[in-house]
Amino acid sequence: MPNYPYEFRRQMVGLVRSGRTPEDLAREFEPSAQTIRNWVRQADIDDGRRDGMTSAEREELTRLRRENKILREEKEILRKAAAFFARETDLPR
Repeated sequence: MPNYPYEFRRQMVGLVRSGRTPEDLAREFEPSAQTIRNWVRQADIDDGRRDGMTSAEREELTRLRRENKILREEKEILRKAAAFFARETDLPR
């Protein structure tokens, strides 16, 4: 699925809000009618017209999940390293 530029998506949302149907726009432009409906729904959320997670909140959640994953991996590496060095110091010389 192609990634459409922000400005193009906003233009499609504007056309829907001015009375054009997503199906009409899908015939004229490349995105599917469902994709255009999704853009309109997300724009409504971002503009405060509808309840839901805004684009900014969604981006922050994605960033925090990625950061959390990295921190868990680093913690596991440190745990293994600590166990390794603990065994090394317990070995008789």
